[in-house]
Parts: sequence; C-alpha cells; structure tokens
Amino acid sequence: MTLAENAARATAELRDAVAAIAPDAFSRLLDDIATARRIVTFGAGREGLMMRGLCMRLYHMGLDAHVAGDMSCPPVGKGDLLLVSAGPGSLSTVEALIGVARKAGARIACVTAQPQGSAPRAADTVFTIPAQTMADDQGKAATSLLPMGSLFEGAQYLAFELLILALRDRLGATAEAMRDRHTNLE
Repeated sequence: MTLAENAARATAELRDAVAAIAPDAFSRLLDDIATARRIVTFGAGREGLMMRGLCMRLYHMGLDAHVAGDMSCPPVGKGDLLLVSAGPGSLSTVEALIGVARKAGARIACVTAQPQGSAPRAADTVFTIPAQTMADDQGKAATSLLPMGSLFEGAQYLAFELLILALRDRLGATAEAMRDRHTNLE
C-alpha cells in the first residue's frame, strides 16, 4: 500500500473508533471532570503520554489538574477525580492507584477499550473507546493497520481533544484564556 492509502485507512480507523464512543459515556466523563474539585490523571507507556496531554489541556482550561507520579501532584480525596487509562482492561499500577484513590474517597474514571477488565470494573465511570490495544493485537483478533495499541492511543488523543471542546463550552472558557495559561518557558 502507498503512504496515502495507509494514511486513509489509519485515519478511517481513528474516525470510526472515536465515532463509536457512546454519547452517554462521553457525557458522564464530561460531568465527572467539570464537577471535580481536583483531577489527577494516570496512564502507563504511550497511554500515559495521552493522559499527560489531556492533563495539560485540563490545566489550560483553568482546572486543578495533575499527573500522578509527578513530584508536584497533591493527594486526592473527597470531591476529587482520579482519571486513569487502562486500554487493555488491566494494569497493575492503575489498579493500585484506583485502590488508593478509592480509600481516600475520590471518584474514579477509567478510559479503556476493554470495559470488562478489572480496572474499569473498579471505576465509577467507564469511558470505552472501542479500538485495538495490546490485549487484542495478535492473530485473528488484530484488525487495525496500526501496530499494537496505536489505534487506541491515537483515538484517545482525538477523543480527549473533543472532550476539551465540549468542556470549554460547558465551562464558558475561551481560547484566549486557555492560551494565556500556556507556558512561556519553551
């Protein structure tokens, strides 16, 4: 296949994955974020990079948003939201953080492709992006042109940017205010 053909197929896969997100799940996650006192995000590997990108945009929105594991991350408690990514449904680090946050009284939201997994089952809100991850990237289960969990990770990026647009509208944030919160230390 040519570069253009691969690009067309890959972007169609991303479009289809994001378009298949349940609108009620999108709304629930939007509500969880909009009403949280503080938001802490976490993901491992490339999913973690997508969660960091989302956290940055939440900060640009003026929300109290942090990444678990960063030295400046405050504790979570009642009124807070731990927003984790567990594409394949089960990651030991994610499950450990869910346990700590639950004990502290925080709500849990999980972004996943495998809603039957142990991490999403332990969450209050499940945001399913129906896309290939490393849980189903081999043999007959593999359907994506993109390797391993790339389809899920790319769909996360797009879904998160659409979530930010909806959140911006809900909170009445402006593009200018978001831009004003962007770092000047680059």
